[in-house]
Amino acid sequence: MNAPYDRDRGDAPGGGEPTAPGGQDAQERYPYRQYPYGRNTSQPAPQGTHGQPGRGGDSATVRFTGVDDMLEAGARESGGRARDDAFAHLFHDQQASPSQEHRQYPPAGQPTGQQEEPYEQGEPYEQHQPSGPYAPQDPYAPQAAPGAQSPYGHRESYGRPPRPGPQQPPSPAVSGPQSPPPPPPPQAAPEAEGTPTDPPPAAAGRSARRGGGILKSSAIMAAGTMVSRLTGFVRTLVITAALGAALLGDAYTVAYTLPTMIYILSIGGGLNSVFVPQLVRAMKNDEDGGEAYANRLLTLVMVVLGGLVALTVLGAPLLVRALSVQIADDPAANNVAVTFARYCLPTIFFMGVHVVMGQILNARGRFGAMMWTPVLNNVVIITTFGLFIWVYGTARTSGMSVETIPPEGVRLLGVGTLLGLVVQALAMIPYLRATGFRVRPRFDWRGHGLGKAARLAKWTFLFVLANQAGVLVVTQLATWAGKAADAEGHPGTGILGYSNAQLIWQMPQAIITVSVMAALLPRISRAAHDGDPAAVRDDISHGLRTSAVAIVPVSFAFVALGVPMCLLMYFSAGIDAATSMGYILMAFGLGLIPYSVQYVVLRGFYAYEDTRTPFYNTVIVAACNAAGSALAFLLLPSRWAVVGMAAAYGLAYAVGVGVAWKRLSRKLGGDLDGPRIVRAYARLCGAGTPAALAGGAVAYAVVRALGPGVVSGAAALAAGGLVLGAVFVLTARRMRVEELTAMMGMVRAKLGR
Repeated sequence: MNAPYDRDRGDAPGGGEPTAPGGQDAQERYPYRQYPYGRNTSQPAPQGTHGQPGRGGDSATVRFTGVDDMLEAGARESGGRARDDAFAHLFHDQQASPSQEHRQYPPAGQPTGQQEEPYEQGEPYEQHQPSGPYAPQDPYAPQAAPGAQSPYGHRESYGRPPRPGPQQPPSPAVSGPQSPPPPPPPQAAPEAEGTPTDPPPAAAGRSARRGGGILKSSAIMAAGTMVSRLTGFVRTLVITAALGAALLGDAYTVAYTLPTMIYILSIGGGLNSVFVPQLVRAMKNDEDGGEAYANRLLTLVMVVLGGLVALTVLGAPLLVRALSVQIADDPAANNVAVTFARYCLPTIFFMGVHVVMGQILNARGRFGAMMWTPVLNNVVIITTFGLFIWVYGTARTSGMSVETIPPEGVRLLGVGTLLGLVVQALAMIPYLRATGFRVRPRFDWRGHGLGKAARLAKWTFLFVLANQAGVLVVTQLATWAGKAADAEGHPGTGILGYSNAQLIWQMPQAIITVSVMAALLPRISRAAHDGDPAAVRDDISHGLRTSAVAIVPVSFAFVALGVPMCLLMYFSAGIDAATSMGYILMAFGLGLIPYSVQYVVLRGFYAYEDTRTPFYNTVIVAACNAAGSALAFLLLPSRWAVVGMAAAYGLAYAVGVGVAWKRLSRKLGGDLDGPRIVRAYARLCGAGTPAALAGGAVAYAVVRALGPGVVSGAAALAAGGLVLGAVFVLTARRMRVEELTAMMGMVRAKLGR
């Protein structure tokens, strides 16, 4: 769940709190039709009389301050529209109640309003794939038949009733006229004769059920994401304990990274950004609910990825060399890495199958499976490496290396890694069957839009290619530096240490910034479609300032507490290796701020269906990252080279933010609310500096007193974290950071309080 995001929009007319200074009246954003979330919004049309889907909030919801408050208010208010309903903005694309999960799709051309329970599912990939360049409108999408629903409503003259659809018997739940009353600007117009002023009990019950379905879907998704992240951390810890942080761990990391990199480069980026939107539109518009299109897409993905797997398995030695020359030049390490890679590379096939099946489920209103099935993959890998430790012991106790690891051990780890992705993909099939979808191979690919969608994916492919090129350079240099540092007695400074530290560092971004933008992205897209750059600016500004309340202190916490964090989490790799990872995490620390800002700013381009600008921006970031990493490798000792590469990562994103900021400001007419955003970040950094100094001093004192180890790491992290958090909150409140209250509300909402 997320906290209210409408504080910068102003309140709807009709009483309540005054408009926030500098806000904008949200009622003025839709000049051709009435804004659907205002207090004075007229009663919605009866079921069966209007061909447009409901937009946004449930009529039973009020201003969202928490799950319990919403449920109590929904039971208390049976009528009226939502007030400041940020929750409705978050879930306007996820309004299918549990009772609708097995519903058949209407034939193409039939108005949605003809059904008693219209399918109001929008485009859920905007929620679950926030980084993809999605936009609500696609000029290449199939055009709906006359009378079919439009995602943005008819552009009729203001106050004119919509075109009548085919006559249908009225819904038994609601009675009334066959056309809605005209919207009331500036005062409510008299209601049409026969329009009920209060919804009947059946309609109110249906609204309450739909609100409950939204809450249930959100809770399932949030829980699945958190459990997947936690089990992913456990997986990383077990891998580090089994293989260590030296050359053996680097060899497995290279092999494990290859499938993901190749999948994203080959089909993954385009699949998420182009094919999935086409899939969602086909499910809404085709006569069979898009089942034939989905089966064609699934068959095409399976054929392409099957051939790709065969090629990559044969070329595994070349791929390992492309990712790490140092490992390829070491015969023992190369043999282990190539063997691992040949077990891991077939997971490319199952990655693609899992994504397509998951998006089919999302389009049908079943969101939990795609969030929870990765947990199965993590559990299988954790079990596999746990069995390896049970048989051979940990890397610290057994002294396992690339020269001494037995072939049976390599086979065990390789098969377990492959099995995890197989289980993850196959676990989707029962959920698909439950929705009525049947998997049938379809090879009639011509003439159904797949080729056109593939051509649209070219910029996304180039975007991913530029990003992965930077990753390739860093992997080569980090592996080289790690091998040299390990020979000098400094383990944990190679690509494995870099990846482990980056995994911790990216966690706040995935939980905080992505959650905030998931709420704002639909609003930004609607505003961009309606030609309202001021609204886009306000939402971008709000997303930056709201996410900064958590991102800024966390980035300072990484600087102050990086070593205790890694001592606690990666102690099984050895004290020296864990300490080295802590230094890498500290170097990543402050780079989290521009990394988060870049993510938010790029959403503005995606809202305007502009994928070319993010590509150019990514090229700049990748070039700066590669150049900075090369300088760190050449100028710093091998022990500190990877630490310098981590710092270069954040600096590269700082450069990218500067470029993207100027381009988005130009697109929005030269104004991106810069002074207000800079002021908020400056205050938060001002509060974070003394907090980091105080928390770091306490943590250092604890580690110094107890000695480096897992106990001292836990104690230092707890004591230093409490001090850092307390000092930050007190200082930020003294500085009157207004966004702090909003972020605390979001945290309470996610906890269900």
